[in-house]
Amino acid sequence: MKKNTGIRSALLALTLVALVAGSPAISSATGSHSLVVQTEVKGSVQDVVKGLSKMVAGNGMMVMGELHQGKVLKMTGLKVESETIFVGSPAMGKKLFSSDLGAGLVVPVRINVFRNDGGNTVVSYIPPTRLLGDFGNPELTKRAGMLDESLASMVGMLSR
Repeated sequence: MKKNTGIRSALLALTLVALVAGSPAISSATGSHSLVVQTEVKGSVQDVVKGLSKMVAGNGMMVMGELHQGKVLKMTGLKVESETIFVGSPAMGKKLFSSDLGAGLVVPVRINVFRNDGGNTVVSYIPPTRLLGDFGNPELTKRAGMLDESLASMVGMLSR
């Protein structure tokens, strides 16, 4: 029994090492292997969220939820400007979920808009391909690429 436990422990350790070695950096949004896209944009957090919401609707998508982090964190005494919206498309969602139900871990896409320490407004998100690509499903990867393009285009318009 102890021998079997030792083998399981060794396999678990090897798996964890492989995952850590192969995973992209999360701590830095500016690194070339970063998981996160962060773009400084013009306007207040509220104005950017409103503008982004309009662009989302104009691109056949919708805001499926909101998280008012700044208001919640204020209860703890932390004063930050931070709003998150969850963006998706029922039509695209149908295609993604039909390919793999696990897509629900990634979509709708979470977009965070916050004021950084320098006083600039930042739009931050994880491109769907960086997460859905790990499913190893070519159909998911293709659809995620379409979402990446839409998100990059919208955020690009905000940064001009």
